[in-house]
Parts: sequence; C-alpha cells; structure tokens
Amino acid sequence: MNYDYLVVGAGLFGAVFANEMRKLGKKCLVIDRRDHIAGNIYTEKIRGIQVHRYGAHIFHTSDRRIWRYVNDLAEFNNYINSPVAVYRDELYNLPFNMNTFAKMWNVRTPKEAAERIQAQIAELDIREPANLEEQALSLVGTDIYMKLVKGYTEKQWGRDCRELPAFIIRRLPVRFTFDNNYFNDPYQGIPKGGYTGMVAKLLDGIEVRLGTAFEDFVRKDETSDVYVTRDGQRSFGKVLYTGMIDAFFGYCEGALEYRSLEFQTELLEGEENYQGNAVVNYTEREIPFTRIIEHKHFEFGHQPDTVITREYPREWKRGDEPYYPVNDERNAALYQKYLQLASMQKNVLFGGRLGQYQYYDMDKVIAAALEMAAKENVA
Repeated sequence: MNYDYLVVGAGLFGAVFANEMRKLGKKCLVIDRRDHIAGNIYTEKIRGIQVHRYGAHIFHTSDRRIWRYVNDLAEFNNYINSPVAVYRDELYNLPFNMNTFAKMWNVRTPKEAAERIQAQIAELDIREPANLEEQALSLVGTDIYMKLVKGYTEKQWGRDCRELPAFIIRRLPVRFTFDNNYFNDPYQGIPKGGYTGMVAKLLDGIEVRLGTAFEDFVRKDETSDVYVTRDGQRSFGKVLYTGMIDAFFGYCEGALEYRSLEFQTELLEGEENYQGNAVVNYTEREIPFTRIIEHKHFEFGHQPDTVITREYPREWKRGDEPYYPVNDERNAALYQKYLQLASMQKNVLFGGRLGQYQYYDMDKVIAAALEMAAKENVA
C-alpha cells in the first residue's frame, strides 16, 4: 500500500497540511506517538468543562484569511484574553495599562503614568542593554520590572534575568488606556467545544494511527531514499516531520535547548469559581508555578465544579516534552546546522514549532502549514 505522505504528528501543523493534501487528492497517513490527536492544543472534557491539557491556548490573529479558515472548522466564542497578575498581596491587570498604573502608583491620567515610567528609565541611564534585565528596565522602568517582569521571566527561563540575552524581550507593551485586552489582534476567541473537535474535522477522512512513534514505525529504504514501514508493507512518497529536528538526526550536531512544563491539574468539586478569571499569573520567583488556569472561564461556564491547572516551568532534558525553544545565539547557530542537514533530505519536510525550532502562535502555525502545502502543490 503506497501513500503520498506520511505526516508525523497529529497536531495543528500536521492536521492542516494533511487536510490540504487530501483536498488535492493525495493519500496521507498521519501518526502520533501520543494517544490523542491535536498535539498541545488538545482539550478534554472533565465535568462538562473543556480542559486545556497542555496549557492555555487562546486563538488570536490579525489575518482575516486565517480567521475565516478556523471559523470553517469550528464556531468561536467571544472570549477576550484579559489575564491578571499576582505579586505578593497585590493584584494587577495585564497587559501593563492604566488599570495597572493606577493600582501601582495611584495615578489617574496617562500623562502621570508616562511621566512616572520615563523618570525611572531616565534615572537608570541604560544606553546599550547588556542583558534581559537592562533591556526590560530601559523599556518599563524599575517598578513594573521588579513586580511584573523579573520573577515571572526568571521562572519561565530558569535563569537570572542578567544571564539572559537582551533580545529575548524586544518590546514590552505599555498601554496608556484602561483596556485589559491582552492581544492587539482584531480576531480572538476559543472554539466552542474545545480544540480537539476542530482538529478532528481537519483529519476527517484521513487515516490516523495513534500511539505510534516514527522511529518504531518506519525505516528508510536506502536504495530508493523512500520511507517504508518496518514490515515493508507500506511506502511513503514523502514524510512531513513535525517532531524535534535534532532528534530526527539523532542529535548528531548536539541537542538544541528547549524549556519544558509540568502541569498539575486539579478538580475542585463543589467550587463553582476558584479565581474569577481564566488566567492568573504569579510573578514573584518564590512561587514555583508561573500561572493558574481556570478552564471553565474560557467558555463562560457555570458548572457546579471547576478545574484548575498550575504550570511549572522545567529545564528540558532528553525524554521530556519540549514546549518552546531557547532562541539564543548558540541554539540559533546549532539550528542552522540542522537546517543544512534538512536541506539534503530529498523526501522529508520539516514543520511546526519543533521541526522549525521556533515558537509559533496558532495562526502562524496554520499559515506556515498552508504555505508548505501550496509549495507541495506546485512542486
């Protein structure tokens, strides 16, 4: 049995690509080592609540084409991401806006807030930021940095801010309005019923095998450069690989660095509303988790119980789940070596956040998958 494509990974990138290939009459087999589809945007129902198993995923985009694309797959609600931050016994709105500044400094006007920030920046007199701490201080001043940036960032990256490169924070959004909408994108929401149904629709009519690892399932036919199943019964014209690009090549150039996450999810029976918001960040470093997600608020739920998840950042090691790349100079140079190796693979494509070693928002994942599919169509 011959297939045009073996798609490795049933996440968003792989599902969009496979769906586009199916529309073109191509035959695809999608495999995933996990026991479910949808990758890290997988949602599962617990007590009537759609729980984001791998952390909060809020869809947002400025691309009308992508917004239309996802709305053909699911009906989206009007959820607006408006997280709050806890620093010790203080509660602040995010992103940094007039609600934040009024609470922090007891100011009422944009002029007062801007003057307070600029005075702190001027006092520091940082000309060329040498690290992330100096970069952040030069953007927002001392108070915002110390209360809302420093601890959270150090937990996220597992390093002191003075040990992190400045370019990680290119900008910190400061708004002199009373607007708590975290994103600037005009299109935003959560698919009603969760993301899993949306991905299932993409994969409708496509053969999917779960609990199947790429390295255990196929081998390369050295005479033809084509991948075949271990038993030789199936062959694949091309492979789309959405796993870690360094793992594909056996870490031959060394391992790229990632950050991992641990999720501790708890069902709170008989508690209708735990924190009053879907996302609450904890910004002091002494608290080991970065945020608590209360999932029911993504869909404005009124169930008698609630489900919360605490997110703990972790240093990644082989065997752990990688969540986002460490895009510093060393890893950028190492990735270029793997990119060179990838360019020599005649029948293998690399896609997604792990295959392309970059952090993608969901709309960018879809756009990149559509672009790759379009290139394949004219190849």
